[in-house]
Amino acid sequence: MAYAHGHHESVLRSHAARSVADSAAYLIPHLRPGVRILDVGAGPGTITVDLADRVQPGQVVGVDASPDVVARAESIAGERGNLAFRVGDAYALDEPDGSFDVVHAHQVLQHLERPVAALREFRRVAGPDGLVAARDVDYGGVIWYPRLPELDEWITIYLAVHRGVSGEPDAGRRLKHWARQAGFTSVISSASVWLFETEDKREWWGGMWADRAVSSDFAAHAVRLNVADAATLERISAAWRTWAADPDAWILLPHGEIIATG
Repeated sequence: MAYAHGHHESVLRSHAARSVADSAAYLIPHLRPGVRILDVGAGPGTITVDLADRVQPGQVVGVDASPDVVARAESIAGERGNLAFRVGDAYALDEPDGSFDVVHAHQVLQHLERPVAALREFRRVAGPDGLVAARDVDYGGVIWYPRLPELDEWITIYLAVHRGVSGEPDAGRRLKHWARQAGFTSVISSASVWLFETEDKREWWGGMWADRAVSSDFAAHAVRLNVADAATLERISAAWRTWAADPDAWILLPHGEIIATG
C-alpha cells in the first residue's frame, strides 16, 4: 500500500495525538469488557492502547503495514496482557474467519486503492456476529479561516498528491457506499468533526503541517507529480505558521463514520 504522507516525524506526531474520545467516539457504545478488537492501520498505537484499556480483558491486536511504526507502537504498549501489535496487510489479514468482535479502521480506507476489497476482508475477520467500524476524513469538505491564498494552494495540492499516490481524500462521504458494495447488510452512518481553533491546537496543527509541507513524503510526492515546486511548498509551510499564530484562525475537518454488520 502506497501512503501519501510517509512516516516522517511530523506525520507520526499527528497520529500519536489521537484517542478513542477524539477519533472513535462513535464506537464507544460497542465497547465493553471482553470485546475482541482488531485495529487495522494502528499507526503508533495510541487509539489501540486506549481500546485495550476500555475492553480489558478482551484481546486487542493492532496491525500496521510499516515494521518501524509497529515497533514504535510496541514501545507504548507497556505491560498490558491483552494487547499486541504486528505487521499486516489490510487486504490479507493473518486472522481466522470471525476471530474478532470488532474490526476497527481509522483514517485507513482513504489511502487504499481497493477500499471495498479491504472492507470485505474486514467483514471476513469480523464474521457474521461481529462489526466493522471505520472513520475517514473528507478533505473536500475542509473549511478554514482566514482564507490565506497559500492554504487554497495547499488543499489543491493535497488532493492531487493523495489521488496521485493512492486512494481517495474525500473518503468520508463514500464509506456507506463502499460498505454496501462490500456486502454488509446493515450500515449505520454517522459524522463528526475535528475542530482546531484554540492556541495550543492551532500551534499543533499548523506546526505539524508547516513541517509536513516541506519535509515529509507528501512534499516529495508533490514535486515528483509536478503539482508543486520547492518554493511553493515553502510558501505553504510559512502560511501554516502564519495561520497558527492568528488568534482568529479556525479549521474544521469533517469525518464520515460507519458501523457495518451482516
